[in-house]
Amino acid sequence: MTYEEYLDEVTTILTELYDLEDAAAIKLVVDAQDAEFFVQHDDKPDMCTLEQAKKDAVTLFEAKQNKSQTQKKQQQRVREKK
Repeated sequence: MTYEEYLDEVTTILTELYDLEDAAAIKLVVDAQDAEFFVQHDDKPDMCTLEQAKKDAVTLFEAKQNKSQTQKKQQQRVREKK
């Protein structure tokens, strides 16, 4: 599959596995592109497989969840200090 098809597949998997709205899944993939998460995939087309798309979708979603949890904990600490 092409790089663009691959990104579409990752987006689709995010919506299917995690019941995300299309806009949220697209934002997650676009943000990952901006952070250069997919650079190797662009350089090595053989990485653009369905299996890899599933792995990357899980990785992106879990990273988002971890970031959200960290932010909540930081906000809680700030409130507790006041």
